[in-house]
Amino acid sequence: MSQLKTAEAPPPPPIAPRSRSGSPRPHRGGAWKVAYADFVTALMALFIVMWMMSSTAKVKASISGYFRDPRGFTHKLGAGPAGAGEGLAMHSQTAGDLERQIELALHQMPEFGKIRGNIQMSVTGEGLRIDMLETEQGMFFISGSASPTEAGVHLLRVLAGELGKMPNAIAIEGHTDARPFRRADPNSGYGNWELAVDRGNAARRLLHSSGVRPGQVVEVRGYADQKLLNPDDPNDPKNRRVSVVVKFQ
Repeated sequence: MSQLKTAEAPPPPPIAPRSRSGSPRPHRGGAWKVAYADFVTALMALFIVMWMMSSTAKVKASISGYFRDPRGFTHKLGAGPAGAGEGLAMHSQTAGDLERQIELALHQMPEFGKIRGNIQMSVTGEGLRIDMLETEQGMFFISGSASPTEAGVHLLRVLAGELGKMPNAIAIEGHTDARPFRRADPNSGYGNWELAVDRGNAARRLLHSSGVRPGQVVEVRGYADQKLLNPDDPNDPKNRRVSVVVKFQ
């Protein structure tokens, strides 16, 4: 006779751990993580409120303006999306930062050592003024011409790369010394007035072709010899200059 094999009994179920009182230990979920996250968020909000309460009125106005109209407020400040050609607007407090930024960019020019003495930057009531001072031979423009030299082209292209990132308006000025140009009379011929305006327009065209936006230049001014840089010597070549003025917002 064949012997019948008895089926093996299944293993007993695991015994749930019991507490000292004898009842099963309860299962703990992740609800505490949510509560902890809420606590950290509330703590951060408290810190922000405390920081705003101690901030200046200007900072409070900026934050308030952003939350009222985020799109319009960032456009007003020039803090548009990346690649939009708009940077933070320059005002009297940030003019020095832009000046240092331009100086760093100019140092990358191979010929900067030769022209550095003929670039003058100053902060005025109108904005940041960048003066391109001429020499007797012609540093940035060919002497007696509205055509820029190679150094003038390079300098204006570097300036355009930096100024094109700003939302600020730009004015360009042309100046001459007091010597009559080609003996032209003020009432006839091509004289200092025409040369001053033509150099300003030549600078404008180069800036536009190298990064400055079409509507960014709002003025081209020609002063001839009416605003001399060195009034003690009206014939000083440095009186012949082109000035780029980055206006305050």
